[in-house]
Amino acid sequence: MADGTDSGFSEGQPSGPGGSSGPISPDLDPLNITTSTVDLEESLDMGAETPLDCGPTPRSFYTLFTDGEGDPKAAGDDITVFTQSSLAGLQLDDALASDVHDLFVTVDDPEKHITNMESYITYRVTTKTTRSDYDSHEYVVRRRYQDFLWLRERLEATNPTHLIPPLPEKHSFRRLDRFSPEFLKTRQAALQKFLSRIVDHPTLSFNENLTIFLTAKAWELASHRKQAQGIMGKMGSSMRSMAAGYMMKNRSPEYATMQEYVNTFGAKMGTIDRINQRLLKEMTDYEQDLREFGPVFTLWSNSETELAPAMLGMAAGVEKCEKALEQQISDQEHVFAPPVKEYILYAEAMKAVLKRRDSIQMEYELTVEELNRKRNDREQLKMSDQSYSLGAFMGKDPEEVRQQKRTKLDAQIEELLKQVEVSNDNVECANADLKADLERWHRNKRRDVKEVFSELCDRNIQYYQECLSAWEETLQEINQKSELETASTLATPTSSCPDTPNLATPTSSVTPPLPATPTKEGTEGGASEGQEVTQ
Repeated sequence: MADGTDSGFSEGQPSGPGGSSGPISPDLDPLNITTSTVDLEESLDMGAETPLDCGPTPRSFYTLFTDGEGDPKAAGDDITVFTQSSLAGLQLDDALASDVHDLFVTVDDPEKHITNMESYITYRVTTKTTRSDYDSHEYVVRRRYQDFLWLRERLEATNPTHLIPPLPEKHSFRRLDRFSPEFLKTRQAALQKFLSRIVDHPTLSFNENLTIFLTAKAWELASHRKQAQGIMGKMGSSMRSMAAGYMMKNRSPEYATMQEYVNTFGAKMGTIDRINQRLLKEMTDYEQDLREFGPVFTLWSNSETELAPAMLGMAAGVEKCEKALEQQISDQEHVFAPPVKEYILYAEAMKAVLKRRDSIQMEYELTVEELNRKRNDREQLKMSDQSYSLGAFMGKDPEEVRQQKRTKLDAQIEELLKQVEVSNDNVECANADLKADLERWHRNKRRDVKEVFSELCDRNIQYYQECLSAWEETLQEINQKSELETASTLATPTSSCPDTPNLATPTSSVTPPLPATPTKEGTEGGASEGQEVTQ
């Protein structure tokens, strides 16, 4: 990380736009939704009041880099021109531009296409506008994910100092089928948010590549895509941005704090995403267990007739909880996870913008160093002896050699001064663009974080209320069945003593008749009969 020391004209003096600002408040909580960059900007020491001009017409060369008489400023002079008033004016223009909505874009109607080579999805992009640079007031085109990717790459290439909204990842969070309705719904919402952020941007919405994307026919867009930057050009830009972070000697504390904030914010959002993915896995496993748990009670009720009402009530309660949990998993995956993923990608996009901004400042610092070196060479030329120079050995007059070198150095210094002027303007515009986009990003972040956290709270409350209601209904049903069985048992009379028959209650059993007691006559008659038979 840069130590903030000067590498420009003299020690102790700021070297340019990158080192002119004082430190900002370091206590930035990446998840504090009340944090605003306005508070950061108010704490900056912005220097003299000089208007910012990021337009095509540069400021006067003499007012910036000369002392008023045509000579270059001496070493140590401050050439910083970025001010608080210029930033306030830029924010005012941004606020006015955000109130004017003359471009509306809608993404809907995903459609699957199958060819011999591949299968892909296209989305209908409908544009309605009142801008005069559009030939019609309404356009309807179909675009695939690669077209959206081309648009973002072109916006990043033509607006390197602006924060370009990120695109959703190419694959789903849980490796869902990319043709499934759930995945297409989530992808459509993310693409809609991507285009909405672009058309609401005061600069990006006027980019010609966006106009081509919204209005061109399929074959016209294909021809533009073929003209895109090659892979070698992308690698070269990436290497320059990486080198800038290591070679820059004078990164201001303001942008060092921005870098630290972005790193912390990205790390915390990454932690939230990992925990959310772990919770989704645990909830999915639990939902599967509940799905297998309910049928157990249903099967049990078939063999336990007395417990059947209770078993069926338990099965119904488990099934209701399983359905509520299934909806909770879907909401947490498709409502909570996408914004978290988006802001992780936003952190990466902000890091890339800061690297490109550092690359612009590094170019400025290198130009300033080259200018100082040429000026030192010109000063040493006045005291040097040209008698032993190569020109003198070739027969030229030493004074003529000195004059030729002086003329050459003057021309180089003049050219470098112009380059310094252009580089200085580029740094100022990069700073202004980055600060304006960062403020806009903070506003969107506060709104999005409030919405997604509020939605998460509501979904959890609804889930637990559904589970509580399901178990209360189950408990009430079980208690009602138990009361009915108890009342039925009490209503059935029973005997007090099992050994004493209940004379008042007829029984269905028949008492066997007692054996007849033999009389005397019967005995005698029986005996005589027996005797007669014997005889």
